[in-house]
Amino acid sequence: MAQFGGTSPNGGYGSGTYGSGTYGTGSNPNSNSVDGYTRRDGTYVQPHQRTNPNNSQLDNYGTRGNTNPYGGQTGTLSPRR
Repeated sequence: MAQFGGTSPNGGYGSGTYGSGTYGTGSNPNSNSVDGYTRRDGTYVQPHQRTNPNNSQLDNYGTRGNTNPYGGQTGTLSPRR
């Protein structure tokens, strides 16, 4: 069971222990801007930052154990396995 604390090995934010209910490995330090848009159901999504796509959900801002450096929110989502 790998443990992480403080910043992640990839230089991101957050901490956690994989397999103990906390999943994040630290947020991906590489991000991009997303323009605001309207969903099919009419809901408007505000412009925001997101982590660049990769093969892992463990380093996304929304994953439990990670913190979004732009807004300070702590992730709450469990990654798909």
